[in-house]
Amino acid sequence: MQSLQGKWSLVTGASRGVGFHISEGLAQLGSNVVLHSRELSHTQTLAAKLEELGVQVVSVSGELSDQAQVDAMLDTALRQAGQIDILYNNAAIMTPYRENVWNIPADDFRMSFEVNVISLARICHRLVQPMIARKWGRVINLTSGIKDQPELSAYSISKAAVDKLVRDFVPKLAGTGVQVNLLDPGWLRTDLGGPKAPNDPSSVLPGALVPALLDNGESGRFFCAQDYAGLTLAQAVEKALLK
Repeated sequence: MQSLQGKWSLVTGASRGVGFHISEGLAQLGSNVVLHSRELSHTQTLAAKLEELGVQVVSVSGELSDQAQVDAMLDTALRQAGQIDILYNNAAIMTPYRENVWNIPADDFRMSFEVNVISLARICHRLVQPMIARKWGRVINLTSGIKDQPELSAYSISKAAVDKLVRDFVPKLAGTGVQVNLLDPGWLRTDLGGPKAPNDPSSVLPGALVPALLDNGESGRFFCAQDYAGLTLAQAVEKALLK
């Protein structure tokens, strides 16, 4: 199991839900953490909590629908952290549930792709090249198992694009020491998942940490966090290695 002690992780959308729990899990493993949110104040409480664990914490802000703000956020993160070794592209938006599936506004698709695909790709492209130069890095792009719901097609199509992006880069990453994989957190009671979802956001652990801890050289793999619910971290990693 790969040690994360002293490495720097960037978690987008870290102020609540899945990002909050991933950030806490990384810090508990000794990783320093860059916490991203729309406003710096949104991660203030979490930053203080993680610092008590003895790791370094940097907070950055940026609206992911604005590419200038994405670039500025990355500039700040790299200036303060020095480098990013582990990236969790967690932040995403879900457009409204559209009962009329034949008349979904074009802006639903535009906004979904701007935040969920274009900004994600921009962040990856900026950070993966230095990882390759250092011969080590982990990128975990959050995706979704959503299907058969055309009412949410703007969101689901954007996540399908993320899956395609990751898998197309697999040949480029072979032998580099950098692993880029996909993580489905499951249906959770978050702002995106809604109050009727069956799982608490905390159930993403330990599964969400598994792709950062594997050292098998594999990219393009799909991990479902709920497959590891109830296991210890060591058990989760062992289970992932057997698949």
